[in-house]
Amino acid sequence: MSKVSELSMLVEELRKCGEMLVGISEGLADMFSGAGEEKPPAKKVAPKKKVAEEPKPKLQEEKPLTLEDVRAVCADKSRKGFTAEVKAVLTKHGADKLSEVNPAEYKALLAEVEVLGNAG
Repeated sequence: MSKVSELSMLVEELRKCGEMLVGISEGLADMFSGAGEEKPPAKKVAPKKKVAEEPKPKLQEEKPLTLEDVRAVCADKSRKGFTAEVKAVLTKHGADKLSEVNPAEYKALLAEVEVLGNAG
């Protein structure tokens, strides 16, 4: 086999690996309903919202949980190394990804996810 054809095969393998990595990253993004894609805007917007919401805990308790609220906690736990456990909680609630969870189950799901890593 000539050096050129060997190099061509290696380039093709690298291209396939790159495509697989893109596929994996898209799968992870879908698993967490775009938590990775929304990460940069969340950094810019989230601190302002948190500062605005923290002085009013009564309003936050009365307000129903949103997908974004639950997504933020799930993404945080995932970044801390509990991706498999978060996925198991989602599956327990009958969903493959967070956006498929019934909003009525957000409170229970959030309670389960928040305690991940707190044992001990």
